[in-house]
Formats: sequence, structure tokens, C-alpha cells
Amino acid sequence: MSSPPTTPPRTTAHRRRPAWAGRNYTLLTGAAVVTNLGSHGALIASAFAVLEAGGSGGDVGLVAAARTLPLVLFLLIGGALADRMPRHRVMVAANALNCVSQAAFAVLVLTGHPQLWQMMLLTALCGTGQAFFNPAAEGMLLASVPAAHANRAFALFRMAMNGAGIGGAALGGAMIAAIGPGWVLAVDAAAFAVAGAMRAFLDVGHVADRAPGGGLLADLREGWVEFRTRPWLWSIVLQFSVVVAVVGAAEAVYGPLVARDRLGGSAPWGLALGFFGIGTIAGAVLMMVWKPRRLLLVGTLCVFPLALPSAGLAVPLPVWGLCAVMFVSGTAIEVFGVNWMTTMHQEIPEEKFSRVSAYDWFGSVSMLPLATAVAGPVESAVGRTSALWGCAALVVLGTAAVLFVPDVRRMTRKPAPAKAVVIQAAAAAEPAARPSGVSPG
Repeated sequence: MSSPPTTPPRTTAHRRRPAWAGRNYTLLTGAAVVTNLGSHGALIASAFAVLEAGGSGGDVGLVAAARTLPLVLFLLIGGALADRMPRHRVMVAANALNCVSQAAFAVLVLTGHPQLWQMMLLTALCGTGQAFFNPAAEGMLLASVPAAHANRAFALFRMAMNGAGIGGAALGGAMIAAIGPGWVLAVDAAAFAVAGAMRAFLDVGHVADRAPGGGLLADLREGWVEFRTRPWLWSIVLQFSVVVAVVGAAEAVYGPLVARDRLGGSAPWGLALGFFGIGTIAGAVLMMVWKPRRLLLVGTLCVFPLALPSAGLAVPLPVWGLCAVMFVSGTAIEVFGVNWMTTMHQEIPEEKFSRVSAYDWFGSVSMLPLATAVAGPVESAVGRTSALWGCAALVVLGTAAVLFVPDVRRMTRKPAPAKAVVIQAAAAAEPAARPSGVSPG
């Protein structure tokens, strides 16, 4: 669709980006790149910090669980606040908390022998920041682009975000091997500081004041009604409660252990995670030109390949084979991710989006703390190989079950209403005619 007549002429610098990519979209994409450069390496660094401090696989799982438990506890509150308060302020405050907690973790690792409880506490603070950040961020991204360009905008955003993840994972693995995990955690803290500063400059002048609601509990109930009355939504969230849990346990706990015992250490595991990131870029490029009509059917079919990394670790495949399956799974999950965000953009009212997004996040990560915490004991009980094959089987079974939901099979892409497109395009234009945007932490 052509730009609205009120959109001001663009400068030469602005013509280098798509017409629909306004200031907020650009700022939020840049901030997502910065945080992903730091956070992907930091996830590997936290696992190896535990191992280098003499921790076991069970200890790695406890630290991973400490990061995700606050997500379960605070996501719904974060979503309700993001629909009541200026979303960019919630995002900046969350980034500040992440910066402080990661900086303290880095100092702890660099200056002595960190205790398990200390590492769990600091990762829990980082997870708390994520719980408030994620719903607000998705709400900002929803408002930053015209509906007619949502598919392409989400794909480009995720391509930039995941491209940074490739560099972050690969560089993080190499840095851990060369200078230790503490410095990788310090880089992550600096990345949160830079990203928070970028998000502080978001233009929210076009955002209308939110009408006061009936209180936090009333807002949560309203979000719950939106969530439970959409079978396609709650069924896929239920599916991902299983998928995220077992994939998270495999990658946060078993992956580093397999890398240490069979692949040669952190660098090969960082390389494998980097190939997952390359796959997500390939998937994003594909979704910039492909607009499947049956959004959720295509997306759900692309969840099956998430079983491949667990199976590859169970064998275990050599490094090149593991990189190949990580690439395939990365491509597939990116196709799902763009179709999912496009469906949410299409079906969920903007003023309720953060609350519905919070229920989405809450359901999807609800079992992750338990899965990562019990990963060590399960390994002791049945063996690492059997545990990994179990993870792969649960991904396949959970995904197959969702295909029995009629709305998942039948959900189709809808053309954007012409009036809504004009309004959103005007909001997404340059500062003289408004903008808005998102990122993962």
C-alpha cells in the first residue's frame, strides 16, 4: 500500500529503509540486536560459570530454573502493567534491572568462587526483568508497523534479532574458552545498558492515554477472557508449555554437558547454537517473501523439527551433524514465529495485546523451571541418552495433538482493513507523523 498523503518526504538516509519502518521500529530493532549479541553468549556463560565453580549438571539446571521461575511468577503482572502504563517505560526499567543483575553476576565470577545460591539469585533477578519486559515489548512491536506490512516487518525484525544471536552465541562460546565466562556476562550487562538507553528515545507522543481500568485483577480477568475464548490460542500455548520445557532442558542443561563430555567444550556448543541462529535468519528471509494462507497450520507443522536437536544430542552427532540439525530447527521455528506473531497481530485487539501476550508467555514457560530443575535428577535416573530421546518424543507428540484443533487447521490470513492500515501507517511514519516498536530483553 502507498504511504498516506500526510506522510512527509523522506530524507536520503531514510530512503535506505522500508517506508513502513519508522523511527520506533528502527530503534527497537537496533536495541534487539544489541541485547541479543550479549544475551546469547551469556546463556552459555552462565552454564559454564556453574561448571567451572565445581557445579554438577543438576546445579546447571537449578540456575536455569532460577532464571525462568520469575517469568512464571511475574509475567501476568507484567502484562497487566504494560497495558496500563507507558510500555517504553516498563521496557527501560526492565533493561536497567537486567543490566545491574548481570553486572553483579560478572563481578562475582571474575573476583572469586561464586556460590550456587548467589548465581541463582542473580539469574532470578534477570528473569524478573524479562517477565516485565516481554509483554510490553510485543505490544510496542504491534503498534510500530502498518497491518499491511506486519508479516514482512516481523520477519525483518526477527532476522536482525536472530542474526545478532548467531554472533552472540559463537563469539560467547569462543570468549568463554579464551578468557572465561565472567567477561561474557560483563558484555551482556553493557548490552542491556545500551539497549535501555536506545529504548528511552522511543517516540510515544502519538499513543493515546489509556483509560483507567477496574484495577489489576480486573485487567487480568479481562485478558483471561480474551485468552480462553480462542481455542487456537490456548491450545498452541499448551503445546508450547511442553515444547519449551523439554527443548529448554535439552539446550540449557544437557547441551553443555554433551559439549563438555563428547564435543570438546564450550566452543563447539556455541558454534551449534550459532547455526541455529543462521537457520532463523534463513527462515526470516523466507517469510519476507512467503505469506502462507493457513497461518497456524503451516506454523504448527514447522514445530516438529524442534525434536531434532534433542535427538542429535542423544546420538550424539558429531559437531557438523549437530550444526545441521540446529540449522533446520532454527529455520522451522522462525517460520512458526512469524506466522504466530502475524496471527496475534491480526486477531488480538491492540489495547489488550500485552495482557494476552502475557498469558501466552506465562503458559509457554510455565513448565520450564520444573523441567530444567529436574533435568539433572532425570539424567541420573534414566541416563542422559534416554532423557534426550524423551525430550524429542514429547515435542513430536505435543505438536501432533495441536493439529486436531479445527481453528489451528483453518485459521487464514485476512486482508488488513483499509482504514486501519492508513491509521497504523500514519502512526508508523517519521517523527513528524509518528512511530513505535520491540526486542527480547
